[in-house]
Order: sequence, then C-alpha cells, then structure tokens
Amino acid sequence: MSFRGRGLDFNEAEPLTPKSYDLPDLPWETIGGRLEKEAIAVMRFDARLEASDLSAGWQSRCDMTEAVRVLILDGQLVEVGDLVLHDAGMDVRSPTHELTRAAAALRARRIAMGRNAPWPLSIEGLAALRGIGSARGEGGPKSKRVAHDPDDDAAFPPFANDADPWKAHFAEIDALLERTSKMLAGETPLPQSRSHLVYDEDVDEAENEDLWLDVVKRTAHWPALAAAAVAWDAWLNLNLYARQPWLGLIMAGAILRARGLTNHLLPLAAGFKQSKFRPQGRESALEKIEGFCQIVEEAVAVGTKDLDRLILARELMQRVTGKCRSNSKLPELMDLFLSRPLVTVPLGAKFLKVTPKAVDLMLAQLGGARPRELTGRLRYRAWGIV
Repeated sequence: MSFRGRGLDFNEAEPLTPKSYDLPDLPWETIGGRLEKEAIAVMRFDARLEASDLSAGWQSRCDMTEAVRVLILDGQLVEVGDLVLHDAGMDVRSPTHELTRAAAALRARRIAMGRNAPWPLSIEGLAALRGIGSARGEGGPKSKRVAHDPDDDAAFPPFANDADPWKAHFAEIDALLERTSKMLAGETPLPQSRSHLVYDEDVDEAENEDLWLDVVKRTAHWPALAAAAVAWDAWLNLNLYARQPWLGLIMAGAILRARGLTNHLLPLAAGFKQSKFRPQGRESALEKIEGFCQIVEEAVAVGTKDLDRLILARELMQRVTGKCRSNSKLPELMDLFLSRPLVTVPLGAKFLKVTPKAVDLMLAQLGGARPRELTGRLRYRAWGIV
C-alpha cells in the first residue's frame, strides 16, 4: 500500500526515520582530566565573582564588550562607546547596520541572563534570543489583567454569557477546523514571510533547531564542558542562523550556566579571540574538545583580569565616597563606572538625574581615584576602567 501526493511516494515497507545528529565518540580517559581542570577553574572564578559583590557590574560590562567582540569575529568593527550610548538612547550619530547587530547581540545576552537557566535552551528561548519571539519566559513578568465591565457585552468573547459555557470553546474549534479545511483545499494561500533572496530555501531552520536541541538533550548526562563543546560544534556544522553567528557562543555559555558551573555568562567571544583554536571542520573530536577548553580557559583569564580592575577601582573610589555626605550622588557615579565600559558627562547626568555641571564637579571630587580618561579631547570626554 502506498500514499501518493505531490510527486512523493511513501511505502509502508520503508518507514520514515527521523534525522539525528551523530554524537562523537570521545576518549574520556584522555580528556577527563582536562575537563575537570577547566570546570574547577570556572567554578572558582564564579565563586570569587559572587564574593566580590561586583557580579552585576561585571556582567553588565561583559555583555557590552562581548557584543562588540562577536561583531569583530564576524569581520565588522563597532566602537564600544557607540554601543554604550546607543543602549542609553543617546546616539551621537545615526545607528549603523553593524551597531544594530551589536545591540541585538547585547539584547540576546541580557535575555539569556534574565531568565531561568534552562529556558534559553528551548524553542521559545531560541526565538526570543533571535528577536522574533517574546522575551517573557518562566521567570518573566506577567501581564496585568484588565477588569471588564460585567454589563459590557463587547468586552467579552462571543457566547461568554450563554447558558452553556462550552459553546464558546466549540465555536472556536469549529472556526479553526473551517480555516484548516480551506487552507488544505488551496482556497487560502500560505503566507510567504521569508524571501528567497535573503534566506536559503534548501535550509530547513526548524529541522536544524530540532536536531540541535536533541543534541543538547542527549548530552545532558555528559560533563558540562564536553556537552557545551559538542553543542557548539553541532551549531557550527548545522550552520544555524547564518545571519546571527554570534548566537552559538551565547548558547554554549547558556549550557554551562544551565549545568550549574557558573551563574553568569562567560566572555567566550573574548576567549575565542585570545585562543589559537580556529575550527576548520576537519579536526578530530579530541581536538575540538581541547580547543573549546582553550576558549574557556582564556575566557576565565579575561574575566579575572576585568574583575581585578573593578576591585582595584572600587577600592580607590570608596576612599573618596566614604567621606561624602549621605545625600551625595557620588556613590551612584561610582556604581555607574563599575557597570559601564565608559561614562560620559551627558550619560552620567541622565542616569544620575543631575546637571552636567554636577557630574563635572563629582569627577573633580574623585581626584586621583577618577578612572582613566579615554578620549583625550575637550569636546567629547569619556572615562572608563581599563
């Protein structure tokens, strides 16, 4: 018995088998020690970050610098100052295409950090990180219900006030079946929302998403670093979201966070930039795992150096802020320096809700504890912890 339709022939003797991504056969005796070493380094850094009470500021700075680095890895240059001002709604020029992509990468990292750990590793999470779905996950804010007037029939759905409470549900089901029948009969054309000039018609992104999520599920019992490495390699092999290649490293960091190694998103783009590993597609499974371990090792080193800078800068500024009045805005300016790669006078005036002259006076009050000036110009001045 066969079923024919649109030129396809499906026989009962040849059942369809779902596609599956082949997991590599890893030599655990060889890489087990390296995985344990890097996992301990990640957990030590995360514990030190939590104990320093600078985790929020460090993560905010890391998200902005990582959004710039992923664009650099993609061959596009974005100034971190432009991204900081664009994020604050204070653009000094019209946003470029590169700046818009960097802002999308920054938004994706913030969404991945702002939701529960397993949520980004789902269909809804992938859609939200890409910017095509709702960013509200399990831990997101719930919408407020509006109280309708009970005497206003227009505020309620049809059949809501009928004696039979199931009549409205059955009416909705009948309407859905009617629309489905028309679409199957060809009376209602399917919407074409994707242009073949931009997207490859031969690539099924939905199928690739399912394959990648299946890889994440099948490696759930693996060591966290090995699971993240295999998931990142599968992301590259499947070429998921060719227009957003920076999502792969974010998802690898989300796996490490979901597995409990860290409560933050590591700067894997910085680690990839500093490491010597460059995937070519012909490496063995052992080389890919070792390469990802190099990326994580460099990411932890970059994060540790930035944390050391923040700790030193906070100690210097606290010597001045500890002597100021209780109603002074100087501690808030210090927190702004600790959470942004750079700060300008208009930016400080907007966030602190003071005048630009007050920001100038506070900068002068910091004296030698003031962060380094980055521009060296009189018209556009910026300071940052570097």
